[in-house]
Amino acid sequence: MTAAPTPVLAPVTVAVIDSGIASPPGAPVALARAFRPAQDGSVRAVPPEPDTLGHGSAVARLVREACPDARLLDAQVFGRHSATSAGLVAAGLTWAVEQGADVCVLSLGLRSDRAVLAEAVAAALAAGVTVVASAPARGGPVWPAAYPGVVRVSGDARCGVGELSWFGDGGGAAEYGACPGVVVEPGRQPTGGASFAAARIAGLLAAARAAGTWAAGEAPEVWLRAAARFVGRERRVSAGG
Repeated sequence: MTAAPTPVLAPVTVAVIDSGIASPPGAPVALARAFRPAQDGSVRAVPPEPDTLGHGSAVARLVREACPDARLLDAQVFGRHSATSAGLVAAGLTWAVEQGADVCVLSLGLRSDRAVLAEAVAAALAAGVTVVASAPARGGPVWPAAYPGVVRVSGDARCGVGELSWFGDGGGAAEYGACPGVVVEPGRQPTGGASFAAARIAGLLAAARAAGTWAAGEAPEVWLRAAARFVGRERRVSAGG
């Protein structure tokens, strides 16, 4: 009896909405646009500049570490400085959805809620796109992580590479954790934190979709909670106890 052929799944498309992507491992970036403010208050889509911050490139590398075959989209919403706006982020997210993104990772957090970003996130979720964003484990909300339906991620020192945690209680800004992954860029100081944890979870979701273990149309939290290595928040012990 001939075995049934293994189904061939389409490549999973991950949009990195960040500072740009320089030379990711594996296949090159499929599409890239930069989003810049115009004098009339609108947003211009222009060719991207080099990633001078290095942050988006690190995020892309972590996504590809988890899912080497991911098709990457580069939505550059930071320029030469680590500051952006809700309008630019919303424009990058909308563009990514239009280009067929399955997962969008936003390793950033804005302190103020804005209608333009809320509308862009709601439209992405309605289109079936999974939106992953970084958030502090504790403290006040940041956006887009605070919007309903967004996968909210913080760093969790318990997690190794390829592991994730589900905080479980619904409290705090973040709901899931992953390895904060100290990333060393040539010529830069070591960095790490919630933004890289979000990248890792976006990559794990992409890999699960590529492998068929997370089905299209299934809510991401179903797979995330089943895959969690740890449930509950990380307990911090002081030196005195």
